[in-house]
Amino acid sequence: MDDVEKAILISFDESGAIDSALKSQAVSFCQQIKETPTVCRLCIEKLCFCRLVQVQFWCLQTLHELIRVKYALLSLQEKDFMRKSVFSMCCFEAIDDQNNNAVRILEGGPAFIKNKLAQVFVALVYFEYPLTWSSVFVDFLPHLRKGAVVIDMFCRILNALDDELISLDFPRTSEEMGVAGRVKDAMRQQCITQIVTFWYDVVSMYWNSDPDLCSGVLDSMRRYISWIDIGLIVNDLFIPLLFQLILVDGGSDQLQGAAAGCVLAVVSKRMDHQSKLSILQSLQINRVFGLVTGDGDSELVSKVATLITGYAAEVLQCYKWVNTDDAKGVSLELLNEVLPSVFYAMRNFEVGTTFSIVQFLSCYVATMKSLSPLREKQLRQVGQILEVICARIRYDPIYRDNLDMLDKIGREEEERMAESRKDLFLLLRSVGRVAPDVTQIFIRNSLASSISSMSERNVEEVEASLSLLHALGESLSDEAIKTGSGLLHELVPNLLSTSFPCHSNRLVALVYLETITRYMKFVQENTRYVPMVLAAFLDERGIHHPNFHVSRRASYLFMRVVKLLKAKLVPFIENILQSLQDTVARFTTMNHISNEFSGSEDAIHIFEAIGLLIGMEDLPPEKQSDYLSSLLTPLCHQVEALLINANVLNPEESPVKIANIQQIIMAINALSKGFSERLVTTSRPAIGVMFKKTLDILLQILVVFPKIEPLRNKVTSFIHRMVDTLGASVFPCLPKALGQLLAESEEIRELQELQKTFYTFLHVITTHDLSSVFLSTKSRGYLDKMMHLLLHSACNHKDILVRKACVQIFIRLIKDWCTRPYGEEKVPGFQRFIIDGFAMNCCFDSALDKSFEFHDANTLILFGEIVLAQKVMYEKFGDDFLAHFVTKCFTSAHCPQDLASQYCQKLQGNDMKALRSFYQSHIENLRFQQNGSLVFK
Repeated sequence: MDDVEKAILISFDESGAIDSALKSQAVSFCQQIKETPTVCRLCIEKLCFCRLVQVQFWCLQTLHELIRVKYALLSLQEKDFMRKSVFSMCCFEAIDDQNNNAVRILEGGPAFIKNKLAQVFVALVYFEYPLTWSSVFVDFLPHLRKGAVVIDMFCRILNALDDELISLDFPRTSEEMGVAGRVKDAMRQQCITQIVTFWYDVVSMYWNSDPDLCSGVLDSMRRYISWIDIGLIVNDLFIPLLFQLILVDGGSDQLQGAAAGCVLAVVSKRMDHQSKLSILQSLQINRVFGLVTGDGDSELVSKVATLITGYAAEVLQCYKWVNTDDAKGVSLELLNEVLPSVFYAMRNFEVGTTFSIVQFLSCYVATMKSLSPLREKQLRQVGQILEVICARIRYDPIYRDNLDMLDKIGREEEERMAESRKDLFLLLRSVGRVAPDVTQIFIRNSLASSISSMSERNVEEVEASLSLLHALGESLSDEAIKTGSGLLHELVPNLLSTSFPCHSNRLVALVYLETITRYMKFVQENTRYVPMVLAAFLDERGIHHPNFHVSRRASYLFMRVVKLLKAKLVPFIENILQSLQDTVARFTTMNHISNEFSGSEDAIHIFEAIGLLIGMEDLPPEKQSDYLSSLLTPLCHQVEALLINANVLNPEESPVKIANIQQIIMAINALSKGFSERLVTTSRPAIGVMFKKTLDILLQILVVFPKIEPLRNKVTSFIHRMVDTLGASVFPCLPKALGQLLAESEEIRELQELQKTFYTFLHVITTHDLSSVFLSTKSRGYLDKMMHLLLHSACNHKDILVRKACVQIFIRLIKDWCTRPYGEEKVPGFQRFIIDGFAMNCCFDSALDKSFEFHDANTLILFGEIVLAQKVMYEKFGDDFLAHFVTKCFTSAHCPQDLASQYCQKLQGNDMKALRSFYQSHIENLRFQQNGSLVFK
């Protein structure tokens, strides 16, 4: 090995065994080589004689950069030399025929080297075809006779041409769009017919002996069908061949799936709807229906299901847009033929094919409105659609324990299902509008069927049926629920009177309570069901459920029920308070506040519900005072005791006691919400006196703990509440309250406001295309300090919105100050600062910190900006960003290699939602790993 090869190997080393200084020298040396005028010949020479894949990749990458960035600066001789050399390598020819040691890259080279070579070839096509290198494709075709190696390379070139230039799946500049149009026009005129002939000849000749090669050919062909003459594919030769491949017994799943992908491309090609309908009719797609009933996990079945779905969607579009009755009749006939297979596919296949099917069914249901009244066939189809929805919203029993315990796997599955159900419930709502009676009968029968089995094994079926009933309620108006329209007068009482054997399951219990709450307007009009509602919330099905997540949610829903029913609950207040005695005791009894309430405001809803109940004027004054006193007195005693002992608390006890005080304030605050100003100041002033005494006690907290921000916030919130509740009678208490609140805090507040104003100023400058101001002579001296301040705040500021603004500033500066990969730096050192500082500290380390709370809405918005920043850094810095970031976030964290590959794929794609979801999952996994809770496999 010479020095160049050694330097390349060292620069690619990720083992950690190479000294960092030596590696930096190697990277610098390689960069210097790229700047030499002879780098083109050096790379070609290395590609001819060196078998080290790292060296081959570096040379190809350097050639690609050279073409993309500096091609116009090369001499005609250099361009000619590069063109001939790259063409020879792609055609499996040695560049130096005189040397027996010459290397042929296509001979045993790994796939990523061949793909890189194809990328270099396409870069030349970008600049030279068809004006300079007009015969490139015509010259290539004769070499395909050399066999599989060259055929495979040609397919890689066609794929790269699609990825790099033609495909509209990636954002393109206007210049790129113009070049793509020129290339497609030239290929249509010059060579596309020969290429299609080549596709047909290879597939018809090798499908049995080399199915992998033929799969690659068909995959390339699929990409081009959208813009070539459809008659080249839809003819008596190609279509029969494609269906032969799809239907062959015992064939390669990959090859059959590739053929199905080509047929789907034909089906999806844009054209006028009458012509499209003729093609769809000629395909005789019913030949493949039987394949859908095969193994649901196979690639073939998934591809055929996608084909059927795409076909059905196109037929439906034809039905909507053709003008003649005959054409509409043909469309409807084809649609009725394919629908049973569509329904089967949706009931049995995973989300990959389901989303497009949901879109199709939603569109189909929308067209049913024009068929009103529905015929018998359409009514049967409505029933089948409802069966599909019910099947798709049902959880897999394999996750039952995970969902009940709500561990990491359970949370992920619940989130996945929640996302999937959004579209399905929208579809249910549409079906309910088109056929309300059929929908309600289906839900009634589904619920009855799940109840009849009365088995613990029936958890998923029960949960799905209850979810359908809840979703139905979401689609109905309050008036329809009040009057019990349709079958609601039967469904709601059945729901309230049923005790499911699987009620101990978290999901069943939750959806049961949510559904009862959704139909509470019905109970409001039919008060005989009130005792049944109270029992459901107050016994082990609700607030006393053994699962903490259920009992906490039940507390919130019960508060909503109390708000709605209110006066109708007066006869039951005594029983309600007795049922809640143990829950209330957790707050009113010393040392009984348990950790499960810590940080949870949901549990406080119990006190708000009680306040709503005992705050009504329907209660006798004596009882009202007794009820309130029995709650306020022990809570205030606890606060007083904690304040007296505050000076003797040891450091370990202090956070717990402070948390206890916080929760007590929250409980009192919630309790007071049920009392109106008129009641506590006019009709029953004794109640007002109780709250004034309580306020005096809580104000002492500010004296004992003047600098504990959470306590100050909670007391401030209670003061606001007392102003609303006590009105003018609270004024005598305010001077003392304001005096405590303002102590030592005004200067801090002013500094915080000044800092926010500064960040707002920077944000406005960058988002209004004024970032060049920072580069002026007067501003340059402050640039370094400003960047480090922004970085620190982006990573550590307590205000999430400030952190978001700082990240947005960085994103804009990267866009403004950094050209595309390998361009000249506008601000020297800025790119390195961003990659080493911002990318690592903000986009990775800060997200790993436990203070980064994914359940907070603002934090999720910040996280979205962090992910967007990664996308922008990749677009601007290319592999330089990837190499450093992947090493830190994946390799150094000992993650599996495929995770890093998945990250790179998603970063290079266009689905920001998928990238954000993947990166969030990765960060959460690393947190578990740090806590010893997760081991990567």
